[in-house]
Amino acid sequence: MIITGIAYIPGYVNAFIISSLLMDRQPSFVTTNPQDRVTLIIACRNEEAAIGNTLKYIARQDYQGKIRTVIVDNGSTDQTAEIARKTGEEFNLDLLLLREENPGKFYALNKALAYVDTEYVLTLDADTLLHKSAIRYIVSRIKTAPPEVCAVAGSVLVRNSRANFITKLQEWDYFLGIASIKRMQGLYQGTLVAQGAFSLYKTKALLGVKGWPDAIGEDIVLTWDFLSKNWLVYYEPLAVAFTDTPTTIKHLARQRSRWARGMIEALKKIKPWEHPVLYVKYLTGINLIMPYLDLTYTLVLIPGLILACFGFYWIAGPATLMVLPLALIQNYILYRYQRYVFEVLDLQIRRNRLGYIAYVFIYQLLMSPMSLYGYMQKALLVKRTWK
Repeated sequence: MIITGIAYIPGYVNAFIISSLLMDRQPSFVTTNPQDRVTLIIACRNEEAAIGNTLKYIARQDYQGKIRTVIVDNGSTDQTAEIARKTGEEFNLDLLLLREENPGKFYALNKALAYVDTEYVLTLDADTLLHKSAIRYIVSRIKTAPPEVCAVAGSVLVRNSRANFITKLQEWDYFLGIASIKRMQGLYQGTLVAQGAFSLYKTKALLGVKGWPDAIGEDIVLTWDFLSKNWLVYYEPLAVAFTDTPTTIKHLARQRSRWARGMIEALKKIKPWEHPVLYVKYLTGINLIMPYLDLTYTLVLIPGLILACFGFYWIAGPATLMVLPLALIQNYILYRYQRYVFEVLDLQIRRNRLGYIAYVFIYQLLMSPMSLYGYMQKALLVKRTWK
């Protein structure tokens, strides 16, 4: 059981991801200059420091269609709404300001949905900045996709990677880990999370599942609702947005525990075997074993590595180092593709060698205990909060 949890299953999953990415070929766009009207929803709470800059980047989009921006102030106690209003006027944005007093992101998003009259809806976090072509590429992807595709997840990368060592670690996670998993899932037309930070949805699909669900991982459960109806979800790597990530271990642990808890909520609501698409059954089924892997890493591998430092090779030892060349090769394959995406978008990859080394060697050892904490919160019915 120990070897299976720390070696066999992770090795198989990594081999599956790499082989899938080597086969992946994104279909060509039928158009790269769509002109459809779209609605962009931003649900925010106490974001006066970020909302103005976010709106400026919306105003700079090279998208030729009309963008209507709906901001839902979810009970802010600062000047979020006032700054949003002034920025909207300054940049001549088509801006609608709403207020929702009930605390919870799903309340805010669903309030905005009632005001949507466009075929496509986008969501964006209040601290997330769009690349100038982000909306153009994400709309181009859904215009190219088959009719059963109801959502497209954008590519969210790290903006504040130079803040400290914690953000340097996360830069590589978003750039290599999260992006590659979404690409792999997109290849099988079953991207498991059209994240609220930046994604596009068909309005009729949102209405078909009655909007965002009451869940701490509302974007995860929403996506699985789509998939359970035999609708497909894509991923567009060229639709890039940059977000601020947690700058402390404490806040990172809160975020990742929420993500883990959201995954459990989705598994509880929709079982993998209930999905109609075979590939989606398989991809969601992998999530069933994630708690076991995180438990094994936390309670076995980490103590085993500590013991190995003192010469007790009961779990880990010199032979464990043989996995490092494989990890480096795997991440190099992922890096090559992401470098191509950056070249197309005329972006530069920041130099972050220390963060990369730490990401390869220790990142999962940090993530597993954080995820385990989220599973425990769900099991103990700890009150949900929206941070």
